[in-house]
Amino acid sequence: MTRTTHRRTTLAALAAGALLILGPPAAAHAHGLVQRNDLPIPEWLFGWGAAVVLVVSFVALAVLWQQPRYERRGAASDAPTAWRPVPGAVGRALGAPALDTAGQALGTFLFAVVLWAALAGTDTPQANLSPTFIFVVFWVGLVFASVLLGDVFHALNPWRAIGRATGWLVARARGGRLRAPRAYPQRLGRWPAAAGLLGFTWLELAESGGEHPRTLATATIVYSAITFAGMAVYGVRPWIRHGEAFSVYFGLFARLSPLEVRDGRLGTRRPLEGLTRLDVVPGTVGVVCVMIGTVTYDGLSSGSLWKDAQKLLDGLWEPLGMSVVTGLKASATVGLVVCVLLVAAFYRLGIIGMRSVGGGFDADRLSRAFVHTLVPIAVVYVAAHYLTLLAFQGQATVYLASDPLGQGWDLFGTATSTIDYWLGQNLAWYLQVGFVVLGHMAGLALAHDRALVLYGDARRAARSQYWMLSVMVGFTTLALWLLAQAGA
Repeated sequence: MTRTTHRRTTLAALAAGALLILGPPAAAHAHGLVQRNDLPIPEWLFGWGAAVVLVVSFVALAVLWQQPRYERRGAASDAPTAWRPVPGAVGRALGAPALDTAGQALGTFLFAVVLWAALAGTDTPQANLSPTFIFVVFWVGLVFASVLLGDVFHALNPWRAIGRATGWLVARARGGRLRAPRAYPQRLGRWPAAAGLLGFTWLELAESGGEHPRTLATATIVYSAITFAGMAVYGVRPWIRHGEAFSVYFGLFARLSPLEVRDGRLGTRRPLEGLTRLDVVPGTVGVVCVMIGTVTYDGLSSGSLWKDAQKLLDGLWEPLGMSVVTGLKASATVGLVVCVLLVAAFYRLGIIGMRSVGGGFDADRLSRAFVHTLVPIAVVYVAAHYLTLLAFQGQATVYLASDPLGQGWDLFGTATSTIDYWLGQNLAWYLQVGFVVLGHMAGLALAHDRALVLYGDARRAARSQYWMLSVMVGFTTLALWLLAQAGA
């Protein structure tokens, strides 16, 4: 090892050490997503313990994982597959086109009901089905479903169903002739999806009254119009694959799942394997940074640090003549964008550090090669931050289904049901910490496997991952600190 290389690897190790020393104890001063009054272990030990687990995992990977297990040496597209069809009629039935059609019908029906409730029901969010369904069942619940069951949203996607049905009807009306769509621009990539996700989270986190049914109805109609326009120009399949925000969002999470449908048949694969086969087009890094950055802002906005920063920002808007509401919206918008940019910058810093190891790889190639390792981090940010929201507020759909418009109905006899706060405070905290640690360990494993493919030599691959270890420890620290901020 040359002296220069030694200095670089030492610097990366010191960066990881600094995060260990400076980062985790910050969580000791707050109270978490749910109140924890009697934890048997001090909070600061969770931070230290999580960081130590990542370091030990990194050492174990370097020693025991000497050959790539998800990919062959060479291009990522050459990755071997361990996909195996589920035997018998069960595998065929669960992957059959008829089931896909049934899913599209169900998804379209639910879409219509939720839009109807948003348009015709009470504008009180707590009494209307649409806010709970959109922000809890759809936005959070489908993340868990995607990780466990595969790409559920692809089968339920109402925009896909309506787009395909419209295309079929137009083709029938024109005697089977349908104008060929334009080729989807390669440079556009997944940037429309990144913009769509940022817009949705802005509505949720920055727009005053974004949870009100009428606002949600307007946003749904506007988004649907943009989506159908994209499908009309570029075709249903290309737009769903790259431009439709929620298909891209849930599709990335589904790549962690051990279940996948191929050629009309359900099969199993190794967990995480789907991520190694991710086609990284322009905008993919942007999508993942939006996924992590927006949850980061959601956690940050609950704490004292953001409240202090917001006061400073509010002082900037007042001389411009902005009202209080507009100023708050502007501050939230700035915070949301800054969090996304900080996540992107932190990831880029790790990539630049990796580049210093050598190998002839430019930063852009390394960024594309390792972006899939951030997806497990994105999913555990969602799982940890919104666990109690799904566990408790998700139950509201039981009584809201009986009275979707908030007009005193009891369609299914469940209007008087209540929320059972079954998840204990300590158990919730343990689960949240467990999600965070496991997700970052998965990211480390994926990064190590990809490094073995790119660098060939196990020792150099391990050295390159000093920087990814720093990134993972940093994101772990941030996740635990955000959980603490949310309940501070």
